[in-house]
Amino acid sequence: MICQTKLTKAPACLILGLLLASCSVNKYTATNKVYKKQAKEYANAMSAMPPLNQLIDSLAPEMQSWVGSVNFGIRRPNFVILHHTAQKSTDQTIKTFTVKHSEVSAHYVVGRDGRVVQMVNDYLRANHAGIGKWGNATDLNSSSIGIEIDNDGFEPYTEVQIKGVVTLLSSLKKRYKIPAANFIGHSDVAPSRKPDPHDFPWKMLAKKGLGLWYDDVLKMPPAEFDTNAALRIIGYDISNLPAAITAFKRHFVQIDIKPVLTPADKLILFNLYKKYL
Repeated sequence: MICQTKLTKAPACLILGLLLASCSVNKYTATNKVYKKQAKEYANAMSAMPPLNQLIDSLAPEMQSWVGSVNFGIRRPNFVILHHTAQKSTDQTIKTFTVKHSEVSAHYVVGRDGRVVQMVNDYLRANHAGIGKWGNATDLNSSSIGIEIDNDGFEPYTEVQIKGVVTLLSSLKKRYKIPAANFIGHSDVAPSRKPDPHDFPWKMLAKKGLGLWYDDVLKMPPAEFDTNAALRIIGYDISNLPAAITAFKRHFVQIDIKPVLTPADKLILFNLYKKYL
């Protein structure tokens, strides 16, 4: 359908601009409206005094009361979790994140062209990490920012895309003072479920302070070196040890992801383990 608009005499470039503006309707107007409605509901819930639905059921009403403190703040993310979308385009991923039945989302999507689309306020909880664990953290959605990188899981990442990722991560690191060690992958926190981001340039990011990496010169670990404990100290959930080893190797080895630690893998693990202490 061709849309029409009334135009007065104007330069051709201005006419073209007006045509584009009048014909381009924000196709996400409806979902933006839903976002605004949900955000308003959360804002109302947080501003209610006393808080709604937070009475202690087993305690008599006269034995509990509400006094508002002046010392509080909002969520401050402490982790960044990187994903690849496993989809064909940024638009497809955006569509997935704007339909209720998918029940998934992320704070940002980085396209193949390097463009960054924010989809959830940093201070809100997005549904991107799912069931997982990193160290003692078991609800990563509540403490992390989720970054989806537009990639089908098999193709190489584009140079401009990685540049966009680095720019975004550097901004988040500065904004929230996120430690370098807390830039991790979905496969790190959900090793038995997720393989993403596949073949990601973690070493390059680590050089920019966005993650940790092992040194070029590695020392032999002592004979009593406990590899299971080292994986756990780094953050991996070792309840499924083969999955944890595979996740570690996806991140730090990449050329071999078999669930067995080779002598070379143990050198890398020992070096990294000391960085996480």
